[in-house]
Amino acid sequence: MITLKSEREIEMMDQSGALLADVHRELRTFIKPGVTSWDIEEFVHKYIVDHGGIPAQIGFEGYKYATCCSINDEICHGFPRKEKLKDGDLIKVDMCIDLNGAMSDSCWSYVVGESTEDIDHLMEVTKKALYLGIEQATIGNRIGDIGHAIQTYVEGEGYGVVKDFIGHGIGPTIHEAPMVPHYGEPGKGLRLKEGMVITIEPMVNTGTWKMKMDDNGWTARTQDGGLSCQYEHTIAITPDGPRILTSQGDQ
Repeated sequence: MITLKSEREIEMMDQSGALLADVHRELRTFIKPGVTSWDIEEFVHKYIVDHGGIPAQIGFEGYKYATCCSINDEICHGFPRKEKLKDGDLIKVDMCIDLNGAMSDSCWSYVVGESTEDIDHLMEVTKKALYLGIEQATIGNRIGDIGHAIQTYVEGEGYGVVKDFIGHGIGPTIHEAPMVPHYGEPGKGLRLKEGMVITIEPMVNTGTWKMKMDDNGWTARTQDGGLSCQYEHTIAITPDGPRILTSQGDQ
């Protein structure tokens, strides 16, 4: 069932999203060579709790951590661990926050230390794909309009769009209808209505879009060992256009 949020509920989700955005801003300087993804996990968990929030991923379908920390060829749902990050690693940090019952969800990508032209371009394309999708998140448009905008741009850049993991509705629980693929046909799919709150979260691979699963049953990685990048925002559908609830101000 799709839940339409009131203005009050969207305002509460905006406050949750603002806290989540604060965490990502802090990670810009926290993530550096020698830090581990377990350090990131502990930092994020403490920051959320210290600011009155709940790390909503903990316990969701049995997941044990406040963050998903996916490195290099890991597409999503990477477990935090104690191996040190090194120059040129590409890490995606995904988290959900429950603040006074209001949910928010956002993933951001970070390059550790020195980057490369190839990594910079992958990150640039993935981030632009996110915002191209957001531009289509308007009343009266359809889900396929979002996916088509993302897919045509990404594939035009020679990259693959992951199809096994997609965006979704959010609030009052983490994952709700509607499902929001990052591929599709314009004018097809569910029509967007005022009050819907969704995530748009393209995962873009340097090679094939296909993935394989680790033995832990959670972590997905690229089938060909190429890099994967992801950016995600939580968006409300409003009469004034898409409202990014997890905006980092400059991002």
